[in-house]
Amino acid sequence: MAKETVYIIQSYVAGRGKSLKAEQQVGCKTAAEARRKAERLGPLRPAVVAFSATADTELGDYDENPVILFKSGPVPYPFADA
Repeated sequence: MAKETVYIIQSYVAGRGKSLKAEQQVGCKTAAEARRKAERLGPLRPAVVAFSATADTELGDYDENPVILFKSGPVPYPFADA
């Protein structure tokens, strides 16, 4: 059970009506890289969030409370409350 911290960018595009549709997540090597890439993507998408989470990647078990590094736009749960 090897726990590690993962850094992920989740961007969203317009869906039907006012809903948002998640795009493919992008993994980054560091928090700074995730924040920098998300900041560049922010003006191009309706919503973007960069976050870190502790995970056991072998089991696919991710932390339920991600740490928000950057967010832009009306991001959905669980990022909206952070």
